[in-house]
Amino acid sequence: MAESWVNSAELTGSDLHLELAPTGSRRAALADALRAAVREGRLPPGTRLPPYRSLAADLGVARNTVADAYAELVAEGWLTARQGSGTRVAERAAPRAAVRRPKPVPAPAAPSYNLLQGQPDAGSFPRTGWLAAARRALTAAPNEAFGPGDPRGRVELRTALAEYLARARGVRTDPERIVVCAGFAHGLRLLYEGGVLRGPLAVEEYGLPYHRGLLERARVRLLPLPVDGRGADTTALAGLPGVREVLLTPAHQFPTGVPLHHDRRRTATDWARARGGLVLEDDYDGEFRYDRQPVGALQGLDPERVVYIGSVSKSLSPALRLGWMVLPDAVLDGVLAVKGQREAWVSVPDQLTLAEFVTSGGYDRHLRKMRQRYRRRRDQLTSALAEQAPHITVSGVAAGLHAVLRLPAGTERAVVQAAARQGLAVDGLSAHRHPRAAGPAPDGLVIGYATPPDSAYTAALATLCRILPPP
Repeated sequence: MAESWVNSAELTGSDLHLELAPTGSRRAALADALRAAVREGRLPPGTRLPPYRSLAADLGVARNTVADAYAELVAEGWLTARQGSGTRVAERAAPRAAVRRPKPVPAPAAPSYNLLQGQPDAGSFPRTGWLAAARRALTAAPNEAFGPGDPRGRVELRTALAEYLARARGVRTDPERIVVCAGFAHGLRLLYEGGVLRGPLAVEEYGLPYHRGLLERARVRLLPLPVDGRGADTTALAGLPGVREVLLTPAHQFPTGVPLHHDRRRTATDWARARGGLVLEDDYDGEFRYDRQPVGALQGLDPERVVYIGSVSKSLSPALRLGWMVLPDAVLDGVLAVKGQREAWVSVPDQLTLAEFVTSGGYDRHLRKMRQRYRRRRDQLTSALAEQAPHITVSGVAAGLHAVLRLPAGTERAVVQAAARQGLAVDGLSAHRHPRAAGPAPDGLVIGYATPPDSAYTAALATLCRILPPP
């Protein structure tokens, strides 16, 4: 069996892995190993090899053994040796073995215009402010920040979030009850895949299909609640025996866009208190409102009966994978046990950077800027529809990053197909409806107005208006 070494080259700064036969001449074994590395492409042409002394020390052989092996390979044309340049792999010393590659699978053509919901304006990520916050945060970070830590997340971020959420969203908490996670979906996984909660779970009849699929894969039974102009009908919870958990989007029902009426908010927390249950609050875009007063978090009504989950996916970028859970005492220890001491963590440098970004005021400044930007986008959408398709009703535009367009009955599928033919990506409203929801399903489109770049937005709206059905 061959002997393996991983050899470091002190002067070149490169590492070299060789497998030497355990028997026979050491010079011959080294020469064979180098030939194999070149032939297989592990040592590409031009690679500088370690000096004799370094490689000999690493392999535990005599310096002359390495020198003789190098000389043999130079003579054969595998290597080149020049004064001041060291020993290198010769150019095209041996052809690389042909690699059979699978035929590429054609990727679906990207749409010309993207009006899908759920995506912020990627071009508006605050790169300069984020980079400055990262520099300050990493300069000030203690050494222990880069070792194993608290599964809750960095205390700097939890402290910043406790202050921010209390001020901006009316959340009642302290840093010890905040657990940093990678976003809303990660929070659901910690709660349900980890067995902290088991369901059955009442959900709004309209929601994100991805979240429903995640919960169903965790074997959670989902029961739909009706949604109307006052949000989810939480009075229906009383008629669901055995259910002690409900998932709501109180600030901005997804995707219909209405806030949960204050009477129904109270009904939800009263029900949870009476059942010994929990309300899961998805505050997915609570920072963005335009034509209404801000709606505070439901969690503020009863912190011991509401699991509050938020993230920066809409406010900054989904690429950051940063979120948080504000947990009642009843589930805090269970979530921490599932999260573990080392697994399912969010990058510590990103946590420190977000903490600095929040405490320095950069996050608030960014949100104010984006509110103005998204409001202009929203106004462009409503103006274009009023001018070119006045018969189409638009709703859910007082807040958030998307709007719902109501369509004539029976037209949604044809409109979505027509949009695809025109290179326009849109969501149909029916895609977000629970398959077991009762009653008729209205036709509509869910239009995300945050995603397209400014240069493409006007054309995207023109294309949208062209594919809408006539009055």
